Amino acid sequence: MKKLCNIALTTAKAKRATYADIRVIFNTVEDVSMKNGRPDVSYREINGFGVRVIVNGAWGFSSSSKVAPAQVRKTTLEAVEIARQAAKFQRKPIRLAKEPTYVDFWATPYIEDPFDVPVDEKLGLLSEIDKILRRNKKVINATGNLHAWREHQWMATSEGSFIEQILLRSGCGYSAETSNGKILQKRSYPCAFGRQCVTAGYEYVRAAKLIENAARTRDEAVALLTAPVCPSGKRDTIIEGSMLALQIHESCGHPTELDRVLGHEANYAGRSFITTDKPGKLKYGSDVVNIVADSTMPMGLATFGYDDDAVRAQRYYVVENGLYKHYFTNRDLAHHAGEKRSRGCNRAHGYSKIPMIRMINLSLLPGDWEYDDLLADTEGGLVMEMNKSWSIDQMRINFQFGCEAAWEIKNGKKGKLYRDPTYQGKTVEFWNSCDAICNNKYWHPWGVVNCGKGQPGQTAEMTHGCAPSRFRNLQVGIAR
Repeated sequence: MKKLCNIALTTAKAKRATYADIRVIFNTVEDVSMKNGRPDVSYREINGFGVRVIVNGAWGFSSSSKVAPAQVRKTTLEAVEIARQAAKFQRKPIRLAKEPTYVDFWATPYIEDPFDVPVDEKLGLLSEIDKILRRNKKVINATGNLHAWREHQWMATSEGSFIEQILLRSGCGYSAETSNGKILQKRSYPCAFGRQCVTAGYEYVRAAKLIENAARTRDEAVALLTAPVCPSGKRDTIIEGSMLALQIHESCGHPTELDRVLGHEANYAGRSFITTDKPGKLKYGSDVVNIVADSTMPMGLATFGYDDDAVRAQRYYVVENGLYKHYFTNRDLAHHAGEKRSRGCNRAHGYSKIPMIRMINLSLLPGDWEYDDLLADTEGGLVMEMNKSWSIDQMRINFQFGCEAAWEIKNGKKGKLYRDPTYQGKTVEFWNSCDAICNNKYWHPWGVVNCGKGQPGQTAEMTHGCAPSRFRNLQVGIAR
């Protein structure tokens, strides 16, 4: 593979490229699913390569699904020509932050390869879950799925780096949808996005307690049909990790992407209120709010050895004791944040897309509260769990989220069940209202598998770790 990569680098150099890199990617994906007793199995392989070059101060990119020497040369020449044409409109030349060169191999640690587990065994597990979920006639749809993904990649740069990585992902999940002829309700396990994914092997699926939670998931979905609508007003609210993860994603992750801040990415999902004068000055949250970016985090979906700029994985504070600190950056935009080195956040969706800044794993650090103590300290409040809907404005300030379920807190415990809970707020006010976070015992990594960005659109994955947290005087339901 190194010889193949060298064809791109030498071709680009001969055409006076000042920088070049090539990423060769072999992807394997398996999805095993079941809906209302009907199984479905898909298996696909997606292979190819992409070449980036800088010529006359501008980027050029081209890709191909044909991994062969002649095609590598042809594709590199296409990238060079694209860069030359782009340079005619480039206002300022591309400026890459310095990074050491690496010759390295990195792979996701795992115990059991999910591709080695027989499909019949996976279908048997889903069938058992399906039977439990459909034991009540009010369940109109029972869905479950198991996911396995492997990416074998090689990256070479004209600066001398040659990096081989093997990334492995496993996932599982199910949901029960219910109806009484008037309304529809849904409960999911273990998360709301169809499945929970981690970078690990099938050992994660075996430990996920899928069978053990199926009856509870079904019964809660049925109970929601007769539950009252969540009341409106301002209430102290404990947001469980399964919901808080998306809150972190939308109101801290996306506005921290430096290309959004600078306006380089705005068409698809907006810009950001965290302008370049904010680091070190913006009181983003209360003193208990500490949010860390970490592409070295065990089991994180954005855990890797190196990003697509050949920058080594890192861990750093985005928010420390409530104070905003750092952006997600790549090599060519880092200097806009006054930084000499990229924070390793350049990633692409497969071989055929050009890398762009994507959030890496972003987590709210645990506090020191026991969960039962937090319930007891929040009499008359609410607990909200599992995302159902979301909306946030183009600057990532005003938001509204809907959840699958909520519970009244009464006598120090979760009491009456409510359906269709929502809450709304403004990002900085919301995070400054956080006054209590549960401890490490309740902290959990939640994967996001469908993060969209860019035009043409790209999908990326990342993980948000968090524990149940309390937000004071939160607007729930309809504001009056």
